[in-house]
Amino acid sequence: MFPLIGHFHPVFVHLPIGMLILAFILQFIEKRKPGTNFEQAITLSLLMGMISAVISCITGYFLSRSDDYDPQLVNQHQWLGIGVAVVAIVLYFLRKKHTAPRWHWPLMIVLIVLVAATGHIGGSLTHGSDYLTKPFSGITNRDTTVLQQVSIPDVQEAAAYAQIIQPLLQNKCYSCHNKNKQKGGLRMDEQALLMKGGKNGVIVLPGKAGESELIKRLLLPREHDDHMPPKEKPQLTDHEIALLHWWITSGAPFDKKVKDLEQPAAVKPALLALQNAPAEKKAPATIPADPVSKADDSAVKRIKDLGVVILPVSQSSHYLSVNFITAAGIQNKDLQLLLPVKKQLVWIKLGNPVINDSALTVIAQCPNITRLQLEHTNITDAGLKQLTALKQLQYLNLVGTKISAQGLLQLKGLDKLQSIYCYRSAIRKEDWPQLRQAFPKAIIDSGGYQVPALPTDTMEVKPAAR
Repeated sequence: MFPLIGHFHPVFVHLPIGMLILAFILQFIEKRKPGTNFEQAITLSLLMGMISAVISCITGYFLSRSDDYDPQLVNQHQWLGIGVAVVAIVLYFLRKKHTAPRWHWPLMIVLIVLVAATGHIGGSLTHGSDYLTKPFSGITNRDTTVLQQVSIPDVQEAAAYAQIIQPLLQNKCYSCHNKNKQKGGLRMDEQALLMKGGKNGVIVLPGKAGESELIKRLLLPREHDDHMPPKEKPQLTDHEIALLHWWITSGAPFDKKVKDLEQPAAVKPALLALQNAPAEKKAPATIPADPVSKADDSAVKRIKDLGVVILPVSQSSHYLSVNFITAAGIQNKDLQLLLPVKKQLVWIKLGNPVINDSALTVIAQCPNITRLQLEHTNITDAGLKQLTALKQLQYLNLVGTKISAQGLLQLKGLDKLQSIYCYRSAIRKEDWPQLRQAFPKAIIDSGGYQVPALPTDTMEVKPAAR
């Protein structure tokens, strides 16, 4: 019951801020322009601000008992909030009874200072202590919250945790698990605390990635309540999950280099991508800049009824992603249901052996697709030709298909292609130079890695052909 009451704190906490600031503005105008009569409006604003401040204090107290936040900051926020409520009560009754008018203005200034201080600490608890300075990080070059994942010249010499794992944790996990905010009693911003875990126990089991709670939660469906990060937060990519899985499987070391750890085939593309990533060039947006109307609800429901996962790509966008992986018994003809929402579709994941060239006839009619995953499908070169209509396509996964180099060359007119994955396909080693020439802007991942022994008895990952 009490935790439920606490969760209403964010609902009420903004009302006293607005009401008390409004009272301050009206009194300021009244003071600067004698004869202006805002007495009733100021008193009403103080009344509403006072009541909502008291409610905010009560709900905030119950929320603080969750132990998800830094106790010192919570204590400061709590007493400042009580101060706001007390001063608002005193000021309201003084004005209502028309007593001590010379104290009205000084108390109003004190009240606004308290509101500002309380709000600032509340923002620090929710968004981190740098939430005010974060927008200026690009100017000051002192971003303490986000570590930019840049190109690593020699990934084998990189520190596995400090240069690879920590940046992705900081970008995707620290916002909810840091010094100021510890959801589930978990902090991930320090090595010892990461390994300690939270209220639900240890989240990293060295050497046992599949049994580690961190990996289990990442792999839950995005709409699942326990999925992490929360569905409204930026999600980890497949490469980032592969890197975390590899690091935990390797014993979750904090002091080893990449070359000191065993590197199975599954993680080599992710490591290679870190080495090949442009250091300064920004990746193009995978969501079109032009707004689009909301998809028809009945059309979306028909797609969901097949067991297909269809979701907005973000809370503020009407563009949609579609995932057929969980849809049992799907047939090529079922893809016709995508046509009513073709303008909204930008990400499609098929990955089903049932899918063949006839499905691509439908896909080709969706003009805004930027990401298309066709791994382990039965498409052929003849069907692939239809994708020339997808002028916005940036990412294409053809892993485990029958596609040949000649089939892929049909798409060389798609100048926005940035990533092509085609290992375990019918493309031959001698075809790679021609493909590199045809797609100069794209990273073509062949998956054919050579791992030679170095004089230091470590392993270096190199692509067989690019």
